Amino acid sequence: MARTPPSTVTPVRLWRWRRNPLRRHSDVVEAWIILATWVAAVLCGAGAGLVAAHSAESSYSARRAQVHEVPAVLTEDAARTSASGTGYDDGRVWATVRWTDPRGKVHTDRAKVVPGEPAGSRVAAWTNSAGRIVSPPIAGAAADLQAALTGALVAPSAGAAVWLAGWGVRARLIRRRMAEWDEEWKQIGPRWGNLSGGRG
Repeated sequence: MARTPPSTVTPVRLWRWRRNPLRRHSDVVEAWIILATWVAAVLCGAGAGLVAAHSAESSYSARRAQVHEVPAVLTEDAARTSASGTGYDDGRVWATVRWTDPRGKVHTDRAKVVPGEPAGSRVAAWTNSAGRIVSPPIAGAAADLQAALTGALVAPSAGAAVWLAGWGVRARLIRRRMAEWDEEWKQIGPRWGNLSGGRG
Protein backbone atom coordinates (compact mmCIF):
# COMPACT_ATOMS: atom_id res chain seq x y z
CA MET A 1 0.00 0.00 0.00
CA ALA A 2 1.51 3.26 -1.12
CA ARG A 3 1.87 5.89 1.53
CA THR A 4 0.55 9.31 0.76
CA PRO A 5 3.24 11.91 1.40
CA PRO A 6 2.20 14.47 4.01
CA SER A 7 1.06 17.75 2.59
CA THR A 8 3.38 20.64 3.19
CA VAL A 9 2.45 24.28 3.31
CA THR A 10 5.14 26.69 2.27
CA PRO A 11 4.74 30.02 4.04
CA VAL A 12 4.89 33.06 1.83
CA ARG A 13 7.17 35.62 3.40
CA LEU A 14 6.18 39.26 3.48
CA TRP A 15 2.80 38.38 2.00
CA ARG A 16 1.22 41.44 3.61
CA TRP A 17 3.48 43.66 1.52
CA ARG A 18 2.78 41.89 -1.78
CA ARG A 19 -0.16 42.58 -4.05
CA ASN A 20 -2.63 39.71 -4.14
CA PRO A 21 -6.42 39.45 -4.40
CA LEU A 22 -6.77 38.06 -0.86
CA ARG A 23 -4.90 40.89 0.84
CA ARG A 24 -7.14 43.27 2.74
CA HIS A 25 -6.61 46.80 3.92
CA SER A 26 -6.34 45.49 7.49
CA ASP A 27 -3.46 43.24 6.41
CA VAL A 28 -1.53 46.26 5.16
CA VAL A 29 -2.27 48.14 8.37
CA GLU A 30 -1.10 45.16 10.40
CA ALA A 31 2.15 45.00 8.41
CA TRP A 32 2.85 48.66 9.15
CA ILE A 33 2.03 48.14 12.82
CA ILE A 34 4.51 45.27 13.04
CA LEU A 35 7.23 47.30 11.32
CA ALA A 36 6.56 50.39 13.42
CA THR A 37 6.51 48.33 16.61
CA TRP A 38 9.94 46.82 16.00
CA VAL A 39 11.48 50.13 14.91
CA ALA A 40 9.98 51.99 17.88
CA ALA A 41 11.04 49.24 20.30
CA VAL A 42 14.65 49.40 19.11
CA LEU A 43 14.83 53.19 19.03
CA CYS A 44 13.01 53.73 22.33
CA GLY A 45 15.05 51.02 24.03
CA ALA A 46 18.32 52.52 22.83
CA GLY A 47 17.21 56.05 23.72
CA ALA A 48 16.02 55.05 27.18
CA GLY A 49 19.29 53.19 27.81
CA LEU A 50 21.36 56.22 26.83
CA VAL A 51 19.25 58.55 28.97
CA ALA A 52 19.51 56.19 31.95
CA ALA A 53 23.29 55.88 31.56
CA HIS A 54 23.67 59.66 31.29
CA SER A 55 21.44 60.16 34.34
CA ALA A 56 23.53 57.69 36.33
CA GLU A 57 26.74 59.47 35.33
CA SER A 58 25.22 62.81 36.37
CA SER A 59 24.18 61.45 39.76
CA TYR A 60 27.67 60.06 40.38
CA SER A 61 29.21 63.40 39.42
CA ALA A 62 26.79 65.26 41.70
CA ARG A 63 27.67 63.04 44.64
CA ARG A 64 31.39 63.46 44.02
CA ALA A 65 30.82 67.21 44.24
CA GLN A 66 29.03 66.85 47.59
CA VAL A 67 31.72 64.84 49.41
CA HIS A 68 35.44 65.28 49.83
CA GLU A 69 38.38 63.23 51.03
CA VAL A 70 40.12 64.17 54.29
CA PRO A 71 43.26 62.75 55.93
CA ALA A 72 42.39 61.01 59.20
CA VAL A 73 44.19 59.12 61.96
CA LEU A 74 43.14 55.84 63.55
CA THR A 75 42.44 56.20 67.25
CA GLU A 76 42.34 52.44 67.83
CA ASP A 77 43.73 49.27 66.33
CA ALA A 78 41.59 48.05 63.47
CA ALA A 79 40.21 44.52 63.66
CA ARG A 80 42.14 41.98 61.64
CA THR A 81 39.10 40.43 59.96
CA SER A 82 35.67 41.63 58.91
CA ALA A 83 32.79 40.26 60.95
CA SER A 84 30.00 40.89 58.42
CA GLY A 85 30.54 37.86 56.18
CA THR A 86 28.02 39.08 53.59
CA GLY A 87 28.33 39.15 49.83
CA TYR A 88 28.56 42.94 49.96
CA ASP A 89 31.60 42.96 52.25
CA ASP A 90 34.48 44.88 50.68
CA GLY A 91 37.03 43.32 53.05
CA ARG A 92 37.50 46.43 55.19
CA VAL A 93 36.54 46.86 58.84
CA TRP A 94 35.03 49.63 60.95
CA ALA A 95 37.31 51.62 63.23
CA THR A 96 37.29 55.02 64.97
CA VAL A 97 39.17 57.78 63.19
CA ARG A 98 39.91 61.42 63.97
CA TRP A 99 40.38 64.30 61.57
CA THR A 100 40.47 68.09 61.52
CA ASP A 101 38.28 70.08 59.12
CA PRO A 102 39.50 73.19 57.25
CA ARG A 103 38.15 75.40 60.06
CA GLY A 104 40.32 73.64 62.61
CA LYS A 105 37.52 71.70 64.31
CA VAL A 106 38.42 68.16 65.38
CA HIS A 107 35.96 65.38 64.48
CA THR A 108 35.73 61.75 65.53
CA ASP A 109 33.69 59.10 63.76
CA ARG A 110 33.81 55.52 62.57
CA ALA A 111 35.06 54.73 59.08
CA LYS A 112 35.99 51.66 57.10
CA VAL A 113 39.72 50.94 56.99
CA VAL A 114 42.09 48.17 55.98
CA PRO A 115 42.04 45.30 58.51
CA GLY A 116 44.92 45.15 60.96
CA GLU A 117 45.91 48.82 60.76
CA PRO A 118 47.42 49.92 64.11
CA ALA A 119 46.32 52.99 66.06
CA GLY A 120 48.00 56.15 64.81
CA SER A 121 47.97 55.05 61.17
CA ARG A 122 46.97 57.66 58.63
CA VAL A 123 43.94 56.75 56.54
CA ALA A 124 41.73 58.49 53.99
CA ALA A 125 38.15 59.23 54.94
CA TRP A 126 35.27 60.76 53.00
CA THR A 127 32.96 63.34 54.60
CA ASN A 128 29.88 65.27 53.54
CA SER A 129 29.06 68.93 54.04
CA ALA A 130 27.82 68.18 57.57
CA GLY A 131 31.18 66.71 58.54
CA ARG A 132 29.91 63.13 58.75
CA ILE A 133 31.74 60.08 57.43
CA VAL A 134 30.21 58.75 54.21
CA SER A 135 31.09 56.00 51.78
CA PRO A 136 33.53 56.88 49.00
CA PRO A 137 31.89 58.10 45.77
CA ILE A 138 31.93 55.97 42.65
CA ALA A 139 34.47 57.34 40.22
CA GLY A 140 36.57 56.43 37.21
CA ALA A 141 36.09 53.06 35.55
CA ALA A 142 33.71 51.88 38.28
CA ALA A 143 31.37 54.81 37.59
CA ASP A 144 31.53 54.18 33.84
CA LEU A 145 30.75 50.51 34.37
CA GLN A 146 27.82 51.22 36.70
CA ALA A 147 26.37 53.75 34.24
CA ALA A 148 26.73 51.30 31.36
CA LEU A 149 25.05 48.53 33.36
CA THR A 150 22.20 50.87 34.26
CA GLY A 151 21.65 51.70 30.60
CA ALA A 152 21.89 48.03 29.62
CA LEU A 153 19.19 47.13 32.16
CA VAL A 154 16.83 49.97 31.22
CA ALA A 155 17.08 49.55 27.43
CA PRO A 156 15.45 46.07 27.16
CA SER A 157 12.69 47.04 29.60
CA ALA A 158 11.79 50.17 27.63
CA GLY A 159 11.93 48.29 24.34
CA ALA A 160 9.75 45.50 25.72
CA ALA A 161 7.17 48.02 26.95
CA VAL A 162 6.91 49.56 23.47
CA TRP A 163 6.78 46.12 21.85
CA LEU A 164 3.94 45.01 24.15
CA ALA A 165 2.01 48.19 23.40
CA GLY A 166 2.35 47.59 19.65
CA TRP A 167 1.39 43.95 20.06
CA GLY A 168 -1.73 45.02 21.94
CA VAL A 169 -2.73 47.27 19.04
CA ARG A 170 -2.15 44.40 16.64
CA ALA A 171 -4.24 42.03 18.79
CA ARG A 172 -7.15 44.48 18.69
CA LEU A 173 -6.81 44.70 14.92
CA ILE A 174 -6.87 40.89 14.63
CA ARG A 175 -10.00 40.66 16.79
CA ARG A 176 -11.67 43.30 14.65
CA ARG A 177 -10.74 41.42 11.47
CA MET A 178 -12.09 38.16 12.88
CA ALA A 179 -15.36 39.91 13.72
CA GLU A 180 -15.56 41.22 10.14
CA TRP A 181 -14.98 37.71 8.82
CA ASP A 182 -17.79 36.39 11.01
CA GLU A 183 -20.15 39.02 9.66
CA GLU A 184 -19.16 38.22 6.08
CA TRP A 185 -19.58 34.51 6.65
CA LYS A 186 -23.07 35.07 8.06
CA GLN A 187 -23.95 36.63 4.72
CA ILE A 188 -22.02 34.31 2.40
CA GLY A 189 -22.36 31.05 4.34
CA PRO A 190 -26.03 30.34 3.54
CA ARG A 191 -25.49 31.06 -0.15
CA TRP A 192 -22.41 28.84 -0.16
CA GLY A 193 -24.44 26.02 1.31
CA ASN A 194 -27.12 26.43 -1.37
CA LEU A 195 -24.51 26.37 -4.10
CA SER A 196 -22.95 23.21 -2.65
CA GLY A 197 -26.36 21.57 -2.44
CA GLY A 198 -27.14 22.47 -6.02
CA ARG A 199 -24.02 20.72 -7.23
CA GLY A 200 -24.97 17.53 -5.50
